[in-house]
Amino acid sequence: MSNHRLTPAASAYDYPLIIRHLLRTPLTQARNQEIIYADKRRYSYTTFNERLGRLANTLAEFGIRAGDTVAVMDWDSNRYLETFFAVPMIGAVLHTINIRLSPGQILYTINHAQDDIILVHADFMPIIDEIRDRFERDIRILPLADYETLLNAASPDYDFPDFDENTRATTFYTTGTTGLPKGVYFTHRQLVLHTLGFMSTVNWTSGHGGFHSDDVYMPITPMFHVHAWGAPYTATLMGVKQVYPGRYEPGALLALIEAEQVTFSHCVPTILQMLLNHPQAAQTDLSNWRVIIGGSALPPGLAQQALDLGIDIYAAYGLSETCPILTAATLTKTMLAKSPDEQLRMRCKAGRTAPLVELRIVDPDMNDVPQDGQSTGEIVLRAPWLTQGYLDESERSDELWAGGYMHTGDIGYMDMDGFVQITDRLKDVIKSGGEWISSLELEALISQHANVAQVAVIGIPDEKWSERPLALVVPVDVVQADSDSIQAHIHGYVDQGILSRWAIPQRIEFVTAIDLTSVGKIDKKKLREKYAHANNQEKA
Repeated sequence: MSNHRLTPAASAYDYPLIIRHLLRTPLTQARNQEIIYADKRRYSYTTFNERLGRLANTLAEFGIRAGDTVAVMDWDSNRYLETFFAVPMIGAVLHTINIRLSPGQILYTINHAQDDIILVHADFMPIIDEIRDRFERDIRILPLADYETLLNAASPDYDFPDFDENTRATTFYTTGTTGLPKGVYFTHRQLVLHTLGFMSTVNWTSGHGGFHSDDVYMPITPMFHVHAWGAPYTATLMGVKQVYPGRYEPGALLALIEAEQVTFSHCVPTILQMLLNHPQAAQTDLSNWRVIIGGSALPPGLAQQALDLGIDIYAAYGLSETCPILTAATLTKTMLAKSPDEQLRMRCKAGRTAPLVELRIVDPDMNDVPQDGQSTGEIVLRAPWLTQGYLDESERSDELWAGGYMHTGDIGYMDMDGFVQITDRLKDVIKSGGEWISSLELEALISQHANVAQVAVIGIPDEKWSERPLALVVPVDVVQADSDSIQAHIHGYVDQGILSRWAIPQRIEFVTAIDLTSVGKIDKKKLREKYAHANNQEKA
């Protein structure tokens, strides 16, 4: 095969895909657009660019150089957005610390990431004080109370260099069901490509759901979690007005949505439910708000509640390891012409794949299952923005990438229109009497009962059947909570042929709250541990 590689001009610029190039468009087209931090600060993109130079010079004064690691413990703020850019732009690595981990887990991530400096909000200084005597290296602490003073004293002029686009830009840690947190990392090239991929995915159809230059963006996903799903990079590239809310308080979030006329957000289902159930929601105009739901399945009941308030809601799918965008349930005009019930079902699916994402659904031997909307298997992936492994953990990395594809641990199917539906996690599927029961399907159906505010379904040990489903329900009205009513609701789906009789939960248990993980997902590991002996207690 002949090689047709051309010889470039000696002076041709070999354009690296690095984060600083994301700033070129907004600084040309949207220099006066606003970036806002709650009710505390607002400034233009021009000022944002100057602050990046000031932060870079401040870090240099602290001895930070290319290859060092800068960690952050902060609420969602303009400061966090500034570290998203300035830290990797100097060639350093940004470590976004999960503030919801235990102090011991936070200590592990700090030592494992080999942090050189930590920017710390005053709210998290007690954690640092508790663990700092166990740091394995000399780590500088920069209290964010001093942040503005330091930036004001620094020059805005900094010559951000070009370098290899495969340089690591970010690191963060994801927790699993066992073992210590795993370090996930991404390069400049991956983040730039993901930024473009995110933008094209949410704008794939003309029907609904897009993210446009005249939108007002506010994340309701913590910035420590997968770069707030990568959306701040996309928002900055597009030059949109950005609103960072600080700590998540339902009333304050709703007030910001109204005051700043927020039109585009993303969050996990539990956060949206918290907002919609707040008394202030009924007095807030949410009809111009588009919301992507990820992190866990979008319950149809919650989706309908949002639609009733005029919110354009739809699901997307991704993992910490995938940067994260993989699919989105944006609907075409043809799909929007379908019945409301059919539209609801489609909005709650994981959606169709983003450009450049190779998503396969395979059996245990890595053979593709039919694309028939029924045949399930594990979802495996290739895409240009997937983490290439876990930081300094070769065995776990090899398991993640077994056979040359990233293994998600998610079970799902794909229909003829290319819509993906996640039916469960491999570790969460209920194995009962030789059959698999989808906990996600049960949750979706139970959530549509009028008196269900939140639901989690888990498998609990059963002597005869190995496992049986247990439904944990937070009722809307405790006084009206009635397990027979919910069982009758579930039986209705059996009668319609939607659900197998075998999948009917053995028990409905009403609870005041459902355990959540550090990023707001239902913590099924903890729930399985808590209710492991529920059947034995019932028989006693």
